[in-house]
Amino acid sequence: MARALLRAEGIGISFGGLKAVQGLSLAVPPGGLDGLIGPNGAGKTTAFNLLTGVYRAQTGSITLDGRRIDGLRPHQIAKAGMARTFQNIRLFGNLSVLDNVRLGAHVRGRHTLVGTLFRTPAYIAQERAILARARQLLGVFNLLSRADEPAKSLPYGDQRRLEIARALATEPKLLLLDEPAAGMNPQEKRDLARTIQRLRREFGVGVLLIEHDMGLVMDICERITVLDHGEVICHGVPAHVQNDPKVIEAYLGEPG
Repeated sequence: MARALLRAEGIGISFGGLKAVQGLSLAVPPGGLDGLIGPNGAGKTTAFNLLTGVYRAQTGSITLDGRRIDGLRPHQIAKAGMARTFQNIRLFGNLSVLDNVRLGAHVRGRHTLVGTLFRTPAYIAQERAILARARQLLGVFNLLSRADEPAKSLPYGDQRRLEIARALATEPKLLLLDEPAAGMNPQEKRDLARTIQRLRREFGVGVLLIEHDMGLVMDICERITVLDHGEVICHGVPAHVQNDPKVIEAYLGEPG
């Protein structure tokens, strides 16, 4: 079995009598770029919530870099090396753009109470490293010139990019993006695609994304898993997925 950075095997969850996700298995290799797609209500965000510990899987197992993470809390999974963004932007609107990213970096921080109270050399060195990391990420996303502005003042597309930058500040091994192109115009989507590719090259991070823009998914993803009614109906490379009769039926209501 090939090494996987993220491996989910047969995970599922039900709410009452509704099987929201059942028997989901997927594997993202180190540095991989995979997509999770499906019609509205297919269970994609629920799957992300299972992977990140928001919901606890009732069946199956999840490993990250060989370590079992199902059963861990979201903050523990974040420290283990998985970060995510959400469909609805969750920034601290009144904080500056820079401080939003610095907050993400503190997930990896190791401040002690003594260091924080007395501003020890170790504390100061770590704060300088966090600031440098935050500014580097803002540069990657072309947001450095707006570092001191309140996050809520940014245009929608820039807020999306800021959320990704904040997630990257946690130094993840794997980044889960939930509809990162939502609300973006065509040029912003092209810029996003280039940025995601750049993240893989420069930071070596794996990416698993949910996205409704099929053009974006087909252009940048190496492998795609398709959900419908909580179950996997197809998995493979983009050329295979886009021509699969079950996928066409799920999206269009009838086989092509």
